[in-house]
Amino acid sequence: MNLHELKPTPGSRHSKKRIGRGIGSGMGKTSTRGHKGQWARSGGGVRPGFEGGQMPLFRRLPKRGFSNAPFKKEFSIVNMTQLNVFEAGTVVTPELLMEKRIVRALRDGVKILGEGDLQVALTVRAHAFSGTAAEKIAAAGGSVEVI
Repeated sequence: MNLHELKPTPGSRHSKKRIGRGIGSGMGKTSTRGHKGQWARSGGGVRPGFEGGQMPLFRRLPKRGFSNAPFKKEFSIVNMTQLNVFEAGTVVTPELLMEKRIVRALRDGVKILGEGDLQVALTVRAHAFSGTAAEKIAAAGGSVEVI
């Protein structure tokens, strides 16, 4: 089989409905819209969620919660296992993490999480640390500095 021999499975493709093209087409005159009424008019119909004047579901349900979006902090995340690429005694900074391509974008800062184990003693400077990450860095003989 060659590329030029490919064709769709029979019955999988349908020709477009040509509406309003004469009485012989079966879709002339009213163009499948029926006679009169809201749906027969141009621009007719109702907005999504309209329930015929009944109080709509989105207004019947109570409002809950809040959005913290304008103040949300989005950290770039680094796990313990990713820090093992550095030699012992290295001062790990967000700039160094960017240089080594461990972090692709700094966003609102770097947060170190405690997944995995750390085998080397490092001084880690970051914007945030999880509790387990700080413990593991200290246990490996390193230190934690919050920027």
